[in-house]
Amino acid sequence: MPRLLAIDTSTEACSVALYDGVHMREQSVDAPREHVQRILPMIDAVLAENAWTLRDLDAIAFARGPGSFTGLRICLGVVQGLAYGANLPVLPVSTLAAIAQTAVDSQSMASGNYLCSAIDARMDEIYCGWFRVGDDGLVIAVNEESVCKPEAMPLIDIAETQIWHGVGTGWRYGERLPQLANAATVDANLLPRASAVARLAIIEWNRGVRLSAHDAQPVYLRNEVAWVKDPRWAMPDN
Repeated sequence: MPRLLAIDTSTEACSVALYDGVHMREQSVDAPREHVQRILPMIDAVLAENAWTLRDLDAIAFARGPGSFTGLRICLGVVQGLAYGANLPVLPVSTLAAIAQTAVDSQSMASGNYLCSAIDARMDEIYCGWFRVGDDGLVIAVNEESVCKPEAMPLIDIAETQIWHGVGTGWRYGERLPQLANAATVDANLLPRASAVARLAIIEWNRGVRLSAHDAQPVYLRNEVAWVKDPRWAMPDN
């Protein structure tokens, strides 16, 4: 199994984790507007707890969005800087998938359950995507992620007897979301954790995904948003 550092600052949560396929060490804090100040000390702390350095890692995983524009820029800058300096590949993981996986891990959801993961995208819109819990306990995307008005949330064909859950801050729109009453549970305060990013990144590693630091990009879903490197975290140009 690879040794991974996972980083997520794509929402209000700031979270880092170390994972070797068996053992997980994690620090996570709900700290809106404090990601820049907190993320590097948190990374140093989890590495020190495990007596690892960046050179002991095989890759860096990160939540690639959708999510907060500022949070994604911070995350990409940190990931690119660390990966470039240590000559490590990077593994992008969907933030919506990480929210769904966080719910599965924290609530022990059964195989075959479905989750609709949604993030408040501001501007009266949500980011959303549907996932199914696989036999291995890891979530699998079942539709394309999208950005839309709450009333236009995509629905998938689920049997009336099938259990599904609503997770993520997008569910704060409440009654504006279609079929809200049909969800088994709704957790509108759930934020992603880096431990979920790490667990899902193992899937990407096993698929042979190895992106260079230079090729790491955020996913905004809004086409008009351009990726501009934050000069505080930009890695040198080749």
